[in-house]
Amino acid sequence: MDQIEEFKKERKHAIEQMSGDEDLKKKSLDWIVHADKYKYTYNFNWLGRPIIKFPNDIVLMQELIWDVKPDLIIETGIAHGGSIIFSASMLELIGGGGEVAAVDIDIRKYNRIEIEKHPMYKRITMFEGDCLSDEILSKIRKKAKNKKRVMVFLDSNHTHDHVLKELELYSSFVTVGSYLVLPDTIIEYFPRGYYSNRPWDVGNNPMSALKVFLSKNDNFVIDHEKANKLMITEAIDGYLKRIK
Repeated sequence: MDQIEEFKKERKHAIEQMSGDEDLKKKSLDWIVHADKYKYTYNFNWLGRPIIKFPNDIVLMQELIWDVKPDLIIETGIAHGGSIIFSASMLELIGGGGEVAAVDIDIRKYNRIEIEKHPMYKRITMFEGDCLSDEILSKIRKKAKNKKRVMVFLDSNHTHDHVLKELELYSSFVTVGSYLVLPDTIIEYFPRGYYSNRPWDVGNNPMSALKVFLSKNDNFVIDHEKANKLMITEAIDGYLKRIK
């Protein structure tokens, strides 16, 4: 076995061992809940735009995009634009004609201005509207037409019903071997009532929707190796690989 393969084998073994460490999982979750008091994920930018994610998740998304080399990345939820700028910058590094199609029900004017003047905007198309609407889905279908490798990130409304509909509708765009990424499954592991000013809670969030989706759809599996190695993540079991 050459040195590169030996390194990969050792790393895989370490991840498998870590995934069974319940004490580390608890410490990681305790840290996440504690850090959220200070809006920890709001602390980071990607190429000048706020990207509201844990750095661990950003690095893993980089791995996925580099490995799959998608022609199209579909994202629901834009906010300040950091995630779509990140995706576009990865596609720029890869080269070729890869693009990002992003949807948000309300693209704030000040965010739109900053996104549209960014050098990575050349790879981005933004649609304002309900991501579940026929109008928006028709536009996304046109973008996805004839694309060979499509990846999807779902990060809009985090209620169970909304996310389940997103999963059912947008999973069809994901090509075999590519990924659907579902952030904010971490909500399920926060104390009940923590999000007092939001419509989601324990039992009503992306994780609860994910469980229902996977019980009915065997085209996707949780990529446990990807999910297990993070520990500090907003997307517990939220990295789904399309296998058929």
